[in-house]
Amino acid sequence: MKSRRFTIALVIAFFFSFGRGAQAITLDTVLDGTLERNPAIQQAKANLEETAGQRLVLRSIMWPSVRAGVPAGVQGGHRAGSNSTIVFAFARGSFTQPLFHAAIPPSLRLGDVDLLIAEQQLNLAVMQQLHAARLTFYSALYNRGLQSIREEERKRLDENAASQKDRYEAGLSDRGAFTSATVQARELDAQIEGASRAYAEARMKLAMAMGDTLGDGATIPEPEGELQSRPVIVDLEAETKTALEKRADLKLARLLVRAANEQQRIVEAGYYPAVAGTLQGDYIPVSGANAVHREGSTRRTDDFDGSEAREGTVYTWQVVDNGKVAGAVIKQRKAKEINEVAVRKLEANIGGELLRIRNDLAAIEARQKSLGGALAIGEQNASAVRQNLLGGVVSELEYRLAENSFLEIKSGLLTASYQYNIAMAEWDRATGRYFQFSNDTTPNVH
Repeated sequence: MKSRRFTIALVIAFFFSFGRGAQAITLDTVLDGTLERNPAIQQAKANLEETAGQRLVLRSIMWPSVRAGVPAGVQGGHRAGSNSTIVFAFARGSFTQPLFHAAIPPSLRLGDVDLLIAEQQLNLAVMQQLHAARLTFYSALYNRGLQSIREEERKRLDENAASQKDRYEAGLSDRGAFTSATVQARELDAQIEGASRAYAEARMKLAMAMGDTLGDGATIPEPEGELQSRPVIVDLEAETKTALEKRADLKLARLLVRAANEQQRIVEAGYYPAVAGTLQGDYIPVSGANAVHREGSTRRTDDFDGSEAREGTVYTWQVVDNGKVAGAVIKQRKAKEINEVAVRKLEANIGGELLRIRNDLAAIEARQKSLGGALAIGEQNASAVRQNLLGGVVSELEYRLAENSFLEIKSGLLTASYQYNIAMAEWDRATGRYFQFSNDTTPNVH
């Protein structure tokens, strides 16, 4: 008994500590906060900026290379026609411009594709985080509603237990009826505590999804509203077409195929020659007797005695491949084929996934109609049995069965509404209707 009181005390303390900073939020507020402050989305945005820098690196292959230097030092020694010691300095520069390189076009395209990949990775992160926040919001509403239903039922059972206690003390019933009523009321304690813990956990997950700071004095969000379900009519063929066009994961998979293809072309550029124009020059502010001795030479004719410029063309071609290029090409081709298989698999699964969700929606709607019709009958039956129990007409077992049946109907309706909202969230995810960063002006829904 001490253990039960200790557990209940912990739960009460837990809710009291959070209840001080509770903030009522709607689903739109949750989605907006997740979009603005979620850590995973912020990381994806940073990766997009990093990819923009990598794009410049890939494009640098087409731009010229300019280098400049100023060699300086002291030259000593004796040689005919020269001073013993001389201080020298001169300027040297070089300019190289690629004229032909087979890797330039695919490198430019790869930079653009990598940027698109980063954008779709951001969209995918947005979809995943918004979807997870939406499911968590529904879970919080469901567990709070489940807790409320069971607390209401426990209240009626406690009233029945108190009534049976009065009847037992008045000698109108035996002790068994009082004990049975008490046990029936206490059976809901564990279920209520479980729903309470699940609700608190969902609130914590909502705060984490929105990037809120958790700690002393933190404001823990409290979902506002109730679970509702509105029947919808879906066009499977049209929605499948929409999903094939808008799904962020499918767009990303297609871009990965394009990127692998460009990477293969870059590797294949090793089979072709490369041509570059060069211009090199030296500016030497000395001449004649003050010429600068060229390192490694013993002839005066090799000395630096004036400024000069040299232009030309550099031509390189690896005629014989030792397997390095061919092996890299094979490896990259296989990577592209793997990505192509993944794309075809995603495209093939979309139709079946949407069909499954549509069937789930239809089954849940049918169940809701069935439970909705049974709710009024179950309530009337429970009320009649409750009155007959007070009059001693029915047994405690009959009352227990009637109350349990009514509780199952109410819980079943709540569960069906929760499952319907989850299925609709899955439908929006599968059809690509979550928010996406793009130039497309077509409205996306939550």
